Amino acid sequence: MTSASVPQSRVSFYLALLVAFHVFIIIASNYLVQLPIELFGFHSTWGAFSFPFIFLATDLTVRLIGKTEARRVIMRAMIPALIASYIVSVLFHEGRFNGASALGDFNVFVFRIAFASFAAYVLGQLLDVQVFDRLRRGYTQWWVAPAAASVFGQALDTVAFFGIAFWHSSNPFMAEHWGEIAIVDYVIKLAVSLLLFVPMYGIALGAIIRVMKRHDAMQALP
Repeated sequence: MTSASVPQSRVSFYLALLVAFHVFIIIASNYLVQLPIELFGFHSTWGAFSFPFIFLATDLTVRLIGKTEARRVIMRAMIPALIASYIVSVLFHEGRFNGASALGDFNVFVFRIAFASFAAYVLGQLLDVQVFDRLRRGYTQWWVAPAAASVFGQALDTVAFFGIAFWHSSNPFMAEHWGEIAIVDYVIKLAVSLLLFVPMYGIALGAIIRVMKRHDAMQALP
């Protein structure tokens, strides 16, 4: 796919936008992961459908701005996401609004989810950045890098999150089923990524490149 990069004058704006997007998806996923669903007889959570958005954004960041800037987004997003995830998850624990008074009591179960999300996000995203950046330089096919990065990045993210959050959890259901849920969650996230988000990556990248080329052509006009 044709090469393009974001102008340096716009990098700071896009980085701030990406940080906000990452934080939003992490908060949403931490809430949704508390809501179990059953698919074809297997246990999973709604969070499996939201988190792949981050990998799409990260891969586009590496492609258009660079590996260093993508890592900067991760570093800037992780602490605000940890704090905001805990607050939102306490307020809406198990899908119910519990009122501001719920914040007065430290919720170990929710904190484990928030911390697990923090650790899984950092590990999974850094691996995604590394794999994507390495493969995009060695393969001409545009889809190889985002597909491989999703396979490895989401595997590490899933293992880290469910192991930290729910191993010997105080929630009996999650303590019993977290291994099964983790496997199903990974399969769902991988299917969503490969069937939906990898094509979306190609479409979004192509659209961005066309917009940037038109902008450059207009700038070159006398």
